[in-house]
Amino acid sequence: MDDKKLYSPKVMKYILDKYGFKFSKSLGQNFLIDGNIINNIAETAELDENSGVIEIGPGFGTLTQVLCSKAKKVVAIEVDKSLEKVHKETLDYDNIKIIYEDFMKVDVVKLIDEEFQGMDVKIVANLPYYITTPIIMKILEERYKISKIVVMVQKEVAERLNSTAGSKEYGAITLAVNYRADTRIAMIVPNTVFMPRPKVDSAVISFDILDKPRIQVLDENMLFAVIKASFGQRRKTLLNGLSNNLKLPKEQIKMVLERAGIDPGVRGETLNLQQFGDIADEIIKLSN
Repeated sequence: MDDKKLYSPKVMKYILDKYGFKFSKSLGQNFLIDGNIINNIAETAELDENSGVIEIGPGFGTLTQVLCSKAKKVVAIEVDKSLEKVHKETLDYDNIKIIYEDFMKVDVVKLIDEEFQGMDVKIVANLPYYITTPIIMKILEERYKISKIVVMVQKEVAERLNSTAGSKEYGAITLAVNYRADTRIAMIVPNTVFMPRPKVDSAVISFDILDKPRIQVLDENMLFAVIKASFGQRRKTLLNGLSNNLKLPKEQIKMVLERAGIDPGVRGETLNLQQFGDIADEIIKLSN
């Protein structure tokens, strides 16, 4: 397979027709057909002979083919079992294992322990648009032993993940990502490099996982409860949003905000991660 470039539309169409494969809209299947983009994704992931890669949704295998050529081992997780017969032809490599399962149901901690002993593990993927946020939150919340995430996502999602306080894209997921990683948008990808062609452009975003969370808090669950409550009703003031969504008396929230040095009349989108941490800590102190 090494001499056959899977991203060639001609090669892809021939093999898919051969196996009677039909693209699934419900699974968000859009396969990459641009070799430069695929190689740039692999370069962004900084793979070498000690790299272990988890690929979510390999699809036809265009990115997988390049990952196998650069990493020590690739474990690809594919929800569409109808692709198994295709993969037997397209992904005939000694250093790959394909698991036909929904990534959201996979015990990734166990998988990493069993499959990647002594390797530097990274997650690299062209993510389906419809489930991008749940996948990223699963990765961050379950704290895998990984050093990097490089994923293709919808352009506006990448902008949200990489935004700053006060911007319209800034939200709860921005803060969740910021808590665990440094992010950068590596490239913008036009919709013309996919088969079939999606309606919107994409972007490749890189996450460098921090050795420890960016801030230290008394209770991590409270931090995320505060963040979620603050963005639950974006137009409300911080005082009203926290009181309504955390089910706490306004007087108590007002005292918390005063102790944290934050104006009760501001909106959550104006605060940075440390300020959310200060609020969470003050709530914990008051409850003890």
